[in-house]
Amino acid sequence: MNRSLKTYQGQDIRNVALVGHAHCGKTTLVSALLHAAKMTERLGRVDDGSAVTAYDEEDVARRTTMQNALAFAEWRNVKINFVDTPGFPMFVHEARAALLPVEAALVIVNAACGVEAMTRRVWKFSEEFNLPRMIVVDQMDHPRADSERTLNSLRESFGRQVVPVQLPIVEGNGQNPVFRGVVDLITMEAFVYEPDGTGCGRLSEIPVRLREEATAAHQALVELVAEGKDELMEEYFSEGTIPEEHLIVALHEAIREDRIFPVLFASGLRNVGSDHLLDFLQVYAPAPVERVPVAARGTVESSTGRRAKVGEPHPAGQGSGAEADGAAAANPDGAPPDGPTAEMVLRKVDDREPLSLYVFKTMSDPFAGRISFFKVFSGVTRSDATVTNYTHRNAERLAHLTVMQGRIAMPIAELHAGDIGAVAKLRETFTGDTLGDAGHEIFFDPVTMPEPAVTYAIEPKTRADEDKLAPAVHKLMEEDLMVRFYRDEATHEFLLAGSGQPHIESVVQKLRRRYHTEVTLKAPKVPYRETIRARAEAQGRHKKQSGGHGQFGDCRIRIEPLPLGSGFQFVNEIFGGAIPRTFIPAVEKGIQEAASRGWLAGFPMVDFRAVLYDGSYHDVDSNELSFRLAGRLAFRNCMEQCRPVLLEPLMRVEIEAPEGFTGVLMGDLTGRRGRVQGMGSGRGTTVIRAEVPMAEMLTYGATLTSLTQGLGSFHMEMARYDVVPPAAAEKVIASAHKHVQADDES
Repeated sequence: MNRSLKTYQGQDIRNVALVGHAHCGKTTLVSALLHAAKMTERLGRVDDGSAVTAYDEEDVARRTTMQNALAFAEWRNVKINFVDTPGFPMFVHEARAALLPVEAALVIVNAACGVEAMTRRVWKFSEEFNLPRMIVVDQMDHPRADSERTLNSLRESFGRQVVPVQLPIVEGNGQNPVFRGVVDLITMEAFVYEPDGTGCGRLSEIPVRLREEATAAHQALVELVAEGKDELMEEYFSEGTIPEEHLIVALHEAIREDRIFPVLFASGLRNVGSDHLLDFLQVYAPAPVERVPVAARGTVESSTGRRAKVGEPHPAGQGSGAEADGAAAANPDGAPPDGPTAEMVLRKVDDREPLSLYVFKTMSDPFAGRISFFKVFSGVTRSDATVTNYTHRNAERLAHLTVMQGRIAMPIAELHAGDIGAVAKLRETFTGDTLGDAGHEIFFDPVTMPEPAVTYAIEPKTRADEDKLAPAVHKLMEEDLMVRFYRDEATHEFLLAGSGQPHIESVVQKLRRRYHTEVTLKAPKVPYRETIRARAEAQGRHKKQSGGHGQFGDCRIRIEPLPLGSGFQFVNEIFGGAIPRTFIPAVEKGIQEAASRGWLAGFPMVDFRAVLYDGSYHDVDSNELSFRLAGRLAFRNCMEQCRPVLLEPLMRVEIEAPEGFTGVLMGDLTGRRGRVQGMGSGRGTTVIRAEVPMAEMLTYGATLTSLTQGLGSFHMEMARYDVVPPAAAEKVIASAHKHVQADDES
């Protein structure tokens, strides 16, 4: 729908991220809220691809959200910015990144399922960012919806601060209940709706069967709001209740301070309760200007605002975690500045402060190019303004400011402190960059991304695909910071890493659909190595006679094992000119060439010393090539006596999961030949540290998700090489020989 867009001051803006488990109804609820606010002419549906925030081709094809999407509603003189987030474990990094530019989290819970794995995980993320949380029990139209059971699961998971501010009005029973509306426990009024309507209810009396329950729930809400505030407790004890006008102010404050987590009820699919939820966000969600000053890192010469020493505790309160936990500066190369000039700066969310923008998302559009989504943390920005990218030290022109309604960019003249906007075609600006007025440099630290959980080898299908692959993947990497693309120096493969198999598959589909690049995914090769266990001596003699000059090279070498990790050493012990000095490097090169091809399975031989102690030469026939070939022969002859063994890379793995999964995770690690190095626990979470062979960890991300119901996470890094057990080594060697035979036949 075409609308003339007005600009909003910080006190009239609400920024909310919708988070929750997969298929709990986040995207559908956003569509319902937009339709109720008359921002769209029809109620969007995920099933038919018309949902406003499900516009990406992969989202539509899979009918699920795989990346953050933005929309906004203008409601009763307030602008509400929504960030719709994914709920699948493989895309949880997107949900976490969405919490930095907002002031509140709207936790969506399926009325039929209650609290699920990802519900707990996004709740923990919100705690890390110190964000107020409001809970919406969605899909109240579901045949198995049970509001009482869902409330119990919420209280068991998140504590007694979880309190309903509404009661659902449900008619009928059995398999066909009809969700008709809600009872507002603050005003003690009922609102009823027509399913599949406009989302706007009409005022009604509280049903007789709910009056007693509503009175008790209202009393419980009032008591919880009054706790911790002496003046409210005095008023409550003297009056027996708290007047509505005082209750509204006190509830807003309690939500902002995380003393209460209110619960509302809705049905996004049937558009029931939508307007009441918008009203609640308008009144009770914190505005950007209510957050404490934003912590960033600046320099003595250029920063403004109240100064704080580096390491000084950040003031407690709403919103402090989002920036204080990760506030760091960046130098011109993108790294945090060190030394005496770096200091903490607290920047107020205020129009009168110097301009500062933080880019929290990048999208590659086939037509508009690179679109940068940003949060205005301070100051006012206008179309055609020129700002400085503090991270890269370059000027950028904000040619056409827009606000995003799904994938539709709607022009706007200016954006005030606290608002969220987008701009296209910035030259050198990427996710995590800070921009603003020249001379007022500060740096907001980006949300840290977890390490990729799975890696695949990627091969272009044709030469044309090979030419297009790198530019296309790098555009996707700008859009998704979890994607890694690099060349393995050991196996010479191009590797594509991500958070899980569905994540990698979505990247491959985008390569095909957007950039017409066809690729094949394969399991990556494990970079095995070979080494020796015994000392051996052997002769390598190369002699070839033909017309004219022949070829002659003769060397005697001794090969000795070295400790793991020592690499290759070459020692020359030739005395008396048995081999001319000019040919000795050729012997070393021949040994290295033979070692690179291995002996057991074709993997490079490492961790040994080769000692050249004797040999002979011919005045006419000897040359570098002859001695290089002699070195190869000597190496191969030694291998028959050196007891070669296979080495495999061991990964240092750290797994974090709820305590209840410790036993099953330990058993799984044992089955993967893992060695547990240590354990730790705290706040119901267990951390397991272990060393596990890389070959056993290639698909661990999917297994961990299955074993922990999506609640576990892990990261790993290369630790060292170790000897492969004989049974496992036999399989690797047999597989290598099989591939060699197949290559020879082809």
